[in-house]
Amino acid sequence: MPTEIEGTHQIGDISLYTKSWKPDGPAVAKVIFIHGFSDHMNRYYEFFPTLASRGIEVHGFDQRGWGRSVHNPSQKGLTGPTSLVISDIVSFIKTQLPSTIPVFVMGHSMGGGEALILASDPQYADLMKDIRGWILEAPFIAFPKGFEPSSVTVFFGRLAGKLLPHMHRYSPLPPENLTRDPEVVQSLKDDKLCHDTGTLEGLSGMLDRTEHLNKGIAKLNPGVKSIWLGHGTEDKGTSYEESKKWFDRQTQVEDKEFKSYEGWYHQLHADLPQDRPVFAKDVGDWILARVGDSAVKSKL
Repeated sequence: MPTEIEGTHQIGDISLYTKSWKPDGPAVAKVIFIHGFSDHMNRYYEFFPTLASRGIEVHGFDQRGWGRSVHNPSQKGLTGPTSLVISDIVSFIKTQLPSTIPVFVMGHSMGGGEALILASDPQYADLMKDIRGWILEAPFIAFPKGFEPSSVTVFFGRLAGKLLPHMHRYSPLPPENLTRDPEVVQSLKDDKLCHDTGTLEGLSGMLDRTEHLNKGIAKLNPGVKSIWLGHGTEDKGTSYEESKKWFDRQTQVEDKEFKSYEGWYHQLHADLPQDRPVFAKDVGDWILARVGDSAVKSKL
């Protein structure tokens, strides 16, 4: 059985909750995981233990403003600007470097968009040599059709984000749109750590990141080696179509794979129980195929 380890990562006066899943034997790879909006590291069901059972360590943290990194109500959704969001992620990644085994960065939804912004930021170009691959689960590159905010809402949202950055805004994601599993839907409704509350600054920053990605303003650093992107065709949280368009534009990356999950919803790791092992196997197979060590052959 994989070993689960809880801890904290201190950045200035902020203490961020961390959790790791480690295999029984020697690890052959590491995954640094970035969770989504109104999400936390303990909501990924059997996905992380499954990876760990195949020799892949998983390390993640509840981001500033989310999950167990919120210590009082005023901190809900208090992510700060994008520069702080990305520097937090980099700070956590560096706790796993240098590494004797390959390191992969994976993000879901909002976290997938953040991973791509990091991979595109010239400030962190030197970090690319340390990341063997980038794994994206339904990344937030754009809103799905029919769920886009109006241009007026976006304009005034960005303006308010500058004038009242720390003001809270309740921005619920309907659980029924995230997964086809009724038990997961109910657990999302019951989970008090999924507070669905952002700050105007944080929400504005998220809108800016999606615009930079879907309009091609953010361009991947030259050192990005490999990309895997998985998306459900019936995703009601982020846009399957825009994910595919973004992926197809990355012609400079030779090692890349786009995986369509026909009929699946947004949380590929927590969709129908019979489908979750398929997703976990796909991700694990892709990672192990890039480790290049004979020790992993028995895990493939």
